[in-house]
Amino acid sequence: WTVSDERGVSSLEAIRETLRPLARSLLVADPPFRGGRWQCLLSPRCEPPALGPQVQHASKQIAADKQYKGIVDCIVRIPKEQGVLSFWRGNLANVIRYFPTQALNFAFKDKYKQIFLGGVDKHTQFWRYFAGNLASGGAAGATSLCFVYPLDFARTRLAADVGKSATEREFKGLGDCLVKITKSDGIRGLYQGFNVSVQGIIIYRAAYFGVYDTAKGMLPDPRNTHIVVSWMIAQTVTAVAGVVSYPFDTVRRRMMMQSGRKGADIMYKGTLDCWRKIFKDEGGKAFFKGAWSNVLRGMGGAFVLVLYDELKKVI
Repeated sequence: WTVSDERGVSSLEAIRETLRPLARSLLVADPPFRGGRWQCLLSPRCEPPALGPQVQHASKQIAADKQYKGIVDCIVRIPKEQGVLSFWRGNLANVIRYFPTQALNFAFKDKYKQIFLGGVDKHTQFWRYFAGNLASGGAAGATSLCFVYPLDFARTRLAADVGKSATEREFKGLGDCLVKITKSDGIRGLYQGFNVSVQGIIIYRAAYFGVYDTAKGMLPDPRNTHIVVSWMIAQTVTAVAGVVSYPFDTVRRRMMMQSGRKGADIMYKGTLDCWRKIFKDEGGKAFFKGAWSNVLRGMGGAFVLVLYDELKKVI
């Protein structure tokens, strides 16, 4: 049952009317940043436990006999060997990067959807509708990456920079990392692994946005879908997208680890050589080291994707 006010509006509608100005100020008054701000606030990350097993073979600081056996071993050893605060090493770069990344992703996605889905009927042109959602999601992710890649690079290098004291580490902080790599390799050094990153982000974002939007759009009443159903769809999409694109993430981070190296210290001649050597020397499973941790961290992203849709209902 519902309680109505004097205008005959249900209590739910009255609440929506009250919240409408707030929602509009958050999602409409500042369109380029809608969605991104929520994911930035609600989905913080802790990188070293996932990056340790993923990039240790390309690190000069981790000897072969000291390499992590897995995520659990990494979580146990980091506080003992490097201190508890090492779990958050590189997090400043992550926080700075995260807001513009997600904001740009959502902003560009809406623009690209206008380009790829203009005039497309989702009921009579399903495959064109599906392909348009994939294209808009992938293009949004790739475009955003161009702007924030140096911060993503620094996040990886700082998170993988082991050592208990500053003297044992390669970098003193975010600024020092960016300056040292720029002096050593130029601006190009900050974009090491960019090509494979674009490939991976297109695959990830295509699934993340494309499959989610398509699934939601095919529901009988997308605007009134129960939040649990929306979350289940978003969680499945986030997990699948993360696993499918993870090998690309492994290769790009391995390539990032090469910036600043010279001569014999360079492990890979290029992206294709990196793919080949990882598979040959470590096996196919190496491409997925740290993937489970990545799936768990992605739960925040699934929640934000649903929250974004729920807030749009009241505007």
